[in-house]
Amino acid sequence: MKVLVLGGGGREHTICYKLSQSLKLNKLYCIPGNGGISQIAEIPEGISLTDFEKIADFCKEKQIDFVIPGPEEPLVKGIRNYLEEKKIKVFGPDKVASLIEGSKSFAKEIMAKAGIPTAKFEIFDESSKAKAYVEKRGAPIVIKADGLCAGKGVFVCETKEEAIKAIEKIMEEKIFGESGNKVVIEEKLVGEEATFIIVTDGETFKTLPNSQDHKRLLDNDQGPNTGGMGAYSPAPVITPQLQKRIEKEIIEPVLKTLAKEGHPYLGFLYAGLMIVDNRDPYILEFNCRLGDPEAQVILPRVGNDLLELINMTLEGKLSEMEIEESSGAAVCVVMASKGYPGTYEKGKKIEGLDRASQIPGIIVFHAGTTKKNGEFYTSGGRVLGVTALDKDIPSAIEKAYKAVALISFEGAQYRKDIGQKAFKHLK
Repeated sequence: MKVLVLGGGGREHTICYKLSQSLKLNKLYCIPGNGGISQIAEIPEGISLTDFEKIADFCKEKQIDFVIPGPEEPLVKGIRNYLEEKKIKVFGPDKVASLIEGSKSFAKEIMAKAGIPTAKFEIFDESSKAKAYVEKRGAPIVIKADGLCAGKGVFVCETKEEAIKAIEKIMEEKIFGESGNKVVIEEKLVGEEATFIIVTDGETFKTLPNSQDHKRLLDNDQGPNTGGMGAYSPAPVITPQLQKRIEKEIIEPVLKTLAKEGHPYLGFLYAGLMIVDNRDPYILEFNCRLGDPEAQVILPRVGNDLLELINMTLEGKLSEMEIEESSGAAVCVVMASKGYPGTYEKGKKIEGLDRASQIPGIIVFHAGTTKKNGEFYTSGGRVLGVTALDKDIPSAIEKAYKAVALISFEGAQYRKDIGQKAFKHLK
């Protein structure tokens, strides 16, 4: 089979890595790809992620069997609708179902219709009304820009002043452009976050290994929010009993509600959860794709042939498959550029990749890299996802940091505490 992956980050490198292991794969392409992806997939020149016409022409020319969009933007902009009209299969939700990530207000309205446990919320399209609500409601409180903001549109505010400032930045200064035309304001839930991702064909769903992401830039969850500085899997906060509750109270109702609305969900569905009091799951957000860096710890733990899993899902035969989950653990430490998540320099030479990759159980996924004359250079905020597989979380943590210590580039920054939250449950 011939497959096209869309995207150029660590998630897409992981998808390509997993697909490349399939005996059923004849040819793998990736647009726009990155330095690491270029080693396992062909990268066509001059096609952007949102140039649907050129993507369609490429698929026809190369006789692509199906397309896997990695990031949310092409999905929210309707790539599945566009390509399906041209008889090209796409593994991902349609334009309306993708609004589960593309619009926080749409997602909250779907949650309300489905009766899913989530934080109490209000939606505003005028900053004056949003501010008045904050004055009346008080803090702590969470302010969310409605549209896509590359993982940076959520403000957890401890004071009313912080909340007012967040509303002004989103709705008046328009730091996220049109994505800030509306805001969702919700109560702050306190607990432990976890990531729960499923594969679904619209009727049947299968649960992938669970995980926990680390969103803040600095150790002990300090500093600004980022796209994710590391992850580990499994997340012991999700017990087998809790998994059943999440499936029954959150996943089943949202899939039924979307199907009822006329937009059955196909693809990866990401549920960002807050586990309150170590027992009650609440939904913080849905995403219409795999998480990043969660993919880097989830997919290596899946024993199935990913190409076959996706193909069976597209054919509506997911019920015939079971997810094979390895008994060990995976930990991913993100190495980022100096200045991330703000402005950062590019073009820094990366050393030590070969040495790190020689450690058994280490996979280095590229997120923001380019390859020139056989050498790798930084080209993004998040540069690498150093992933370790081992028998348990403590062993995987130790191995991941051993590999990180062998890799260097000017200004490299990373958290030193990835996976530590698991320890209180492991005791």
